[in-house]
Amino acid sequence: MKNSELQEKSDLRILKEIAEILNEGTEISPLLSAVLQKLLQVTGVTTGWIFLIGPDGRHTVASADTLPPALAKNRCAPLNKGGCWCVEGFKNGTLTKASNIIECRRIQKAILQNEEGTDGITHHATIPLLSGEEAFGLMNVAAPGKKEFSRDELALLESIALQIGSAIKRIRLTKKEQEVALIEERNRLARDLHDSVNQLLFSLTLTARGGIEMTEMESTKNTFRQIQDLAQEALTEMRALIWQLRPSGLEKGLIQEINGYAEMLGLNVTTKIYGLISLPSIVEEGLWRVSQEALSNSKRHSGQEHVELTIKIEKCLVELIIRDHGSGFNYEKDIPMPSFGIDNMRERVESLGGKFNIKSSSGEGTTVYAAIPY
Repeated sequence: MKNSELQEKSDLRILKEIAEILNEGTEISPLLSAVLQKLLQVTGVTTGWIFLIGPDGRHTVASADTLPPALAKNRCAPLNKGGCWCVEGFKNGTLTKASNIIECRRIQKAILQNEEGTDGITHHATIPLLSGEEAFGLMNVAAPGKKEFSRDELALLESIALQIGSAIKRIRLTKKEQEVALIEERNRLARDLHDSVNQLLFSLTLTARGGIEMTEMESTKNTFRQIQDLAQEALTEMRALIWQLRPSGLEKGLIQEINGYAEMLGLNVTTKIYGLISLPSIVEEGLWRVSQEALSNSKRHSGQEHVELTIKIEKCLVELIIRDHGSGFNYEKDIPMPSFGIDNMRERVESLGGKFNIKSSSGEGTTVYAAIPY
């Protein structure tokens, strides 16, 4: 059998093994780790790392395997920080296929600093992760003493990268479908609560009010008043729960929904908007949930009825700032405060790749800040 036929069979076996891993994956991060590990096992490369690059151009190391000390130190700081030709080429559209990188800025810097070893790695190949017209990031692979990958090696790596890109797209589409299904289920539950429990509580308040007017006995009147107050309180809580399950005004606009929720709480909101753009639904939902929690906290704890809300929309980033001038509290990031829902807000923002911060001190009011890329 000819060497070319043997190589072709070997390449097909590699593609099959990697495809099996990719087809089973449901989460991007562990999937990339598994496929990178398999790639190093079945090919001649000894180290690799994968960059995921967002719409804002920021890159993150999504997976890395067998990195030399110079690149692995400080949680892959040499890879996470700064720029390089491959990332810049990806962003400006000039890097569209598997390529040899003759001078890697990151590796060259590590060699010049001579702080840690590079295990003989001086060059690497970079391969864009694509699926149709969509681009998700880069896969970089290297081996000691290897300055150049052959055309056949680059072709194989490109085929693997296309498989990875398709898997990333599949997982993201699946997650979007799950998010839509979750929103629909919330809407259904909210409708059921509105049509059943909400109406029963409303009927109870009317019945109690009628009982107050029908009886002459003061003790009985007081009992009906207590029932009416409890029913009204429960009705208010139920309406707030329905709003939480189903932000019914998001289709009409995020600001309208926030203002409507604040009005229901009895808050007066001054709103400032900088920039105008249609935000992705998942980002809009995240901003709504953070606003909801912040406004609820302000109503419960600030002692003030006025809140300032600012939304700044810039290229690839939206910022939300909610500020009150109420009583405030002594806030320290490392001390949990479950009653304020701060961890929930932070987790929601960070799950969208954003940054969350809160500033507060006793007597100085509270400021909630969230920045989410889109």
